[in-house]
Amino acid sequence: MSWWAPWVVGLASGLACLGAVDQPPATDTFLRDYAETRGFSLGRPVKPQPTPDGRAVLFLRAQARLPKLHLFEFDVSSGQTRELLTPEQLLKGAEERLSPEEKARRERMRVSVGGFTDFQLSADGALILLSLGGKLFVFERATGKVQALKTGPGVILDPKFSPDAKSVAYVRDHDLYVLDLARQKERRVTKGGSAALTHGLAEFVAQEEMDRFTGYWWSPDGKFIAYEEADATGVETWFVADPAKPESPSVPSFYPRPGKANVRVRLGLAPARGGSTLWVEWDAARYPYLARVDWHKQGGLTLMVQTRDQKELALLWADPRRGRTSVLLTERDAAWVNLDQEVPRWLEDGSGFLWTSEREGGRQLELRNKGGDLARVLVPPSAGYRGLVAVDEAAGQVYFRASPDPTECHLHRVPLAGGESVALTTEPGLHSATFAKNCALYVHQFAALKAMPKSVVRRRDGALVAELPSVAESPPFMPRMEIQKVGEEPGFYAKVIRPREFDARRKYPVIVSVYGGPQANTVQANASGQFLNQWLADQGFVVVSVDGRGTPGRGRDWERAISKQFGTVPLADQVAGLQALGLRFPELDLARVGITGWSFGGYMSALAVLRRPDVFKAAAAGAPVSDWLDYDTHYTERYLGLPDRDAAAYQEGSLLTYAGGLTRPLLLIHGTADDNVYFRHTLKLADALFRAGNEFELLPLQGFTHMVPDPVVNEQLWLHIAAFFSEHLGPSPPAHEGPPKRQRRVLIRNAAA
Repeated sequence: MSWWAPWVVGLASGLACLGAVDQPPATDTFLRDYAETRGFSLGRPVKPQPTPDGRAVLFLRAQARLPKLHLFEFDVSSGQTRELLTPEQLLKGAEERLSPEEKARRERMRVSVGGFTDFQLSADGALILLSLGGKLFVFERATGKVQALKTGPGVILDPKFSPDAKSVAYVRDHDLYVLDLARQKERRVTKGGSAALTHGLAEFVAQEEMDRFTGYWWSPDGKFIAYEEADATGVETWFVADPAKPESPSVPSFYPRPGKANVRVRLGLAPARGGSTLWVEWDAARYPYLARVDWHKQGGLTLMVQTRDQKELALLWADPRRGRTSVLLTERDAAWVNLDQEVPRWLEDGSGFLWTSEREGGRQLELRNKGGDLARVLVPPSAGYRGLVAVDEAAGQVYFRASPDPTECHLHRVPLAGGESVALTTEPGLHSATFAKNCALYVHQFAALKAMPKSVVRRRDGALVAELPSVAESPPFMPRMEIQKVGEEPGFYAKVIRPREFDARRKYPVIVSVYGGPQANTVQANASGQFLNQWLADQGFVVVSVDGRGTPGRGRDWERAISKQFGTVPLADQVAGLQALGLRFPELDLARVGITGWSFGGYMSALAVLRRPDVFKAAAAGAPVSDWLDYDTHYTERYLGLPDRDAAAYQEGSLLTYAGGLTRPLLLIHGTADDNVYFRHTLKLADALFRAGNEFELLPLQGFTHMVPDPVVNEQLWLHIAAFFSEHLGPSPPAHEGPPKRQRRVLIRNAAA
């Protein structure tokens, strides 16, 4: 369950045809403006990539209200930006059409915009590889020439340049192909691929849970390709159908559930010109998960593999001539070992690699020698290490992201030889960077508490070159968010958003905006994701969020406190954090508390009214996991264990266990085409609630997946949520009336796209 901001338009859910929801005044256009601009984010540069020589920066950008990305180039010497290519130029007026496979891939990557959603630079920066509408194109930067690649018929996925950029590899109809650019000749690398036996594609759990979106890797010399074979034989086939279109065929997918069969994965080495495959050997019975593959010129071919219970991870070195492997290092944890897709990061001479570990109680960055032994710790756990940014070997520096405060993230550098690190950013907020290959230039991306995100180009020494131009619309206001640490030590980080017309003499009903699960922090010094929470607060509420145990950034023990306790620890911390906020802020009326969230946040919202109706008086739950036996293996087994050994953890964490005790208003929202948290979850919960004689509201979102970017739908969703909480938490303060109460109660509402 890779986390995504649950209520951000473009990723958020929504619905249409809500019926008895009153419309806002004609002059109130905020919701529509917010929806059409994707939270005022459209028009801002995304995916900036400096050229290897540091002379230019490529990036993607849409228009302010059109979610279609174009390709741009910023020239460092002149400071000028030019548009390199548009989707219209390549499609010549035709509509972009996506295959079901490409739609599924974008769903895993949480991509909801069109146009050029990604691009790849050749090693020398001269060529750009792009995919659009199922076709491949190569753009020549010096001349502006575009070459349409003559691939065979079928669905094309995951294209990549060869190291010398003379060829392009891709997966077509489940097999791996290579196209010679000069001759426009396609060669088949693998054979026998099918929907159940894919070559070169990452399986579902690798994409959804491991953050690995590719299934093949070029050798450094371009002569061979390592590829994943994913055998789904024996894995359950689940079907997504549109109930409103019974004439349309359902879409099948292989979905591995806890305790049941997983996709079987192995790694093959094949000549790029075609030929027989050499299979890499490792103990796949012990380590069935292939988490990462890296093929470095000097470091060689390395594999990161995991046990099924994820309590052990091994980094293997593979001999590409014989396929045999040896263990470089092993990580173990009594609960689970987290994956880090940024390591191993080999040094250019192959003398060692960077690695991360939590064996000392928190994440630390290490330098290991080529045999896997620890050379030195570069960043200790106390620094709050978050991720690797770049390695400047010429200058002997390592750039990384870190902060002991989980609400912020800053850029730092540390000598590769060891020593004290230096903070490169200090302004509160979230900082990240993308460096040129020679590290002479980088793009600094920054999101703050009181400003919209921006991307600026800097030289190695931090000197400002320019800000990448944005054409985004400015929001009409900035969220008034306050971050606090509350409760007894170690305490909880929490955010509070009050109405802009706040009256300190009044008490306000409270809405908890929750995620509450692993892998994500909701309390961060970043205003851009809080506009809808501010709008909701302006309807007469105080909106709060609490990051409890299980969230990252506060050490190993804090994160693993939720192990096998989904149904107790996260909810207990939401209650404790909420009560601590109530003691500090008397304007919070804790007798009128609602809760809302999406995905794990939807699960938490439903769990809150089922288990703690004394605290939570109403809940709007979006795409909740109702039964963890119906979620995927890699995520669920990591936190709850294996069902045959840990049945009690699954029982304790299931919403179905508590469905008979519902006494508070509950609004369930779910997309019928969701292939991450299947609609089955909400149907099972609704059935259990109905059989117990409990009233609830159900909004099935016809045709929507786990993310729904439709602007009209999102506008109506927020009107409905505000009206729902106004009805069930009591009247809004006179200072701001907010949406009126709904005129009638509807137990089941249908939402048609």
